[in-house]
Amino acid sequence: MELLKDKGMASLLDKTYEAAKVELSKSASEQRCVVQDIYAPLADAEVSKKIAEMLKPKDLRAEFDILFQSVENLHKACPGDRGDWYFTGNYPTPGGNQVANRAFVNYIEGRKERAY
Repeated sequence: MELLKDKGMASLLDKTYEAAKVELSKSASEQRCVVQDIYAPLADAEVSKKIAEMLKPKDLRAEFDILFQSVENLHKACPGDRGDWYFTGNYPTPGGNQVANRAFVNYIEGRKERAY
């Protein structure tokens, strides 16, 4: 979210919030995971860089970086296993899409309740 704000794309958060509310009005079997839309315009490297920036202790003088395995490389490391839904939002069940949409709406609305 901070990266989108930095890039002047914060309106995507509002758009995704509204889309998630629309999806939640549908049955679980008809929903798609709209949270994926937030990550679509972002490269893995810039997400990693922003996370490192946010997590670096202010008094740390050493170089600091955080690297994540890309989904593409995850597929190479685990061929034939598509358990990547947690990272990609390509949930294998309709309920997964519904939970992701609900969790995003809850977060934006400041609700501290489970999405499932």
